Amino acid sequence: MALQDVCKWQAPDSQGPSPHLPQAGGWLVPRGCDPQTFLQIHGPRLAHGTTTLAFRFRHGVIAAADTRSSCGSYVACPASCKVIPVHQHLLGTTSGTSADCATWYRVLQRELRLRELREGQLPSVASAAKLLSAMMSRYRGLDLCVATALCGWDRSGPALFYVYSDGTHLQGDIFSVGSGSPYAYGVLDRGYHYNMTTQEAYALARCAVAHATHRDAYSGGSVDLFHVRESGWEHVSCSDVCVLYVELQKLLEPEPEEEASHAHPEPATAHRAAEDRELSMGPGEMTPGDSGMPAGTETL
Repeated sequence: MALQDVCKWQAPDSQGPSPHLPQAGGWLVPRGCDPQTFLQIHGPRLAHGTTTLAFRFRHGVIAAADTRSSCGSYVACPASCKVIPVHQHLLGTTSGTSADCATWYRVLQRELRLRELREGQLPSVASAAKLLSAMMSRYRGLDLCVATALCGWDRSGPALFYVYSDGTHLQGDIFSVGSGSPYAYGVLDRGYHYNMTTQEAYALARCAVAHATHRDAYSGGSVDLFHVRESGWEHVSCSDVCVLYVELQKLLEPEPEEEASHAHPEPATAHRAAEDRELSMGPGEMTPGDSGMPAGTETL
C-alpha cells in the first residue's frame, strides 16, 4: 500500500501556475496582525527608480523608457524592457516593482483576450484602463506598486491613460512616471505640441529620457522608443543614453563666430562723424569749436 493511501494525502496539481491571484484578505500574515500595518513595518524598504514617458500627438502615441532596473544602489539589470505590449494596438510603460508590473500586465492581457472572444472585438483603451484600475484597487494598502501609462489606438483615435495601483486612472496628453519624471517633464513642457511631425516627436522623446537619465542616478542604460499608430505599435529604436546625451550636447553648443570680427574691430564711429562734418562745411567756414579761443571771444 502506498504512503499516500495510508496518510490520505494527495499531491497538488502542479501542471501549471494558477491563473487566479489570491484574494485581498488571503495573504499569509501572523494571526491578529493587520496586513497593511504588518507590511509597512516588516516589508522590504528598497529604493527603486526609473524614467518612463508617453505623449499623444497627431500621428499616434509615443512611449519611451530607460532600460535600467535598480534595487537600492545596485543595478539589477541594465537592459530591461519597461514598455510591455498588451496586444497589437495597445502597450504600456511600467514603473514600480518589476514583478508587480509583469504580473498585472499578464492578467490584463488575459482579461482583454477573454473580452475579445466574448464580444467579438477588442475593448477600447479607456475600457482597458478602467479594468486594470478596478482589478488593482482591491489590493490597495498591500504594498502593491504599479504605475503605468497605457498607450493605444482604438476607434476614437490615439488615446493615453495613466493608471496607478491604488485605483487611480487619468486621461491626458503627456505623462511621465518614475524618479526621473521631473527632469523629463521639463523637456516635454518646453518642446511638446500636438501638431508636431513624427521625427520631432521621436527627437523630443529621446531628448527627454536622455536628460532625465543624466540627472537621475536610478535611470540609465538605453532609450527604448515605441510608436503606436493606427496600424499597430512598432519598436522605433533603442539608443544608448550616454552616446545620445553627448550628441545632444554637441547640437546645443553655439557655433564659433568669425575670429576676424574680434581681432580687428571696426574703427570708432566718431572718426566717421568728423569726416562727414568736414565735408559738409565750406573751405572758409570754421566752427567755434575748431579754434583755440572760447566761443564768446569769437563772437565779439
